[in-house]
Amino acid sequence: MVTPLQAQLAGGGARPSALDAFRRARRTFLEGRRVDMGALARELGVNRATLYRWVGSREQLLVEIVWSLGHRTFSALLADPATVQPGRSRSASVLDAWVHAVIQNPGMRAFVEHEGELALRLLTTRATDFQSRLLGVVHDVLAEDLASGRVQTEIPIEDLTYVVVRILESYVYLTLTTGEQPDADRAGRVLHALLPAVPANG
Repeated sequence: MVTPLQAQLAGGGARPSALDAFRRARRTFLEGRRVDMGALARELGVNRATLYRWVGSREQLLVEIVWSLGHRTFSALLADPATVQPGRSRSASVLDAWVHAVIQNPGMRAFVEHEGELALRLLTTRATDFQSRLLGVVHDVLAEDLASGRVQTEIPIEDLTYVVVRILESYVYLTLTTGEQPDADRAGRVLHALLPAVPANG
């Protein structure tokens, strides 16, 4: 008997799943197009009720899409030794590279441009758990460098984490708050000043 997994791996006409919905929606997002639930349901050959049962609301689906991209980027940057800039701290280098990647992502650019108020609400407030997840990842990055002595600060780590996340958000969503273009270079300068590397002999 062929299992559903075997059928999907073989492309044997297995029924679409929640994961298929997520992948198609993420592909749409990355292409800079609006994720439309009706269109997505039609692509999958299911009704809207089934799609909503699978993914929750459109807002929940968008949060999962953006988080999957952001978390994947963090993982790749942390795994690559080349991420750390010469003379710079690991924390600041990773966060600098991350904010550059987010601002350069065509899906995020389109999302912020066309649905800016929704993006702010979903990604920077307690309306969803996106911000708490981001705080958790940033906290872990900072905690490792603080524990190893690569970064030193008198700021308590919880406060430092909050400040760093707010810096990231401020420059990613600059268009929505001041009308200026998102500016990763400015964010990088602030992050490196806040999280300087501790000299090896110091």
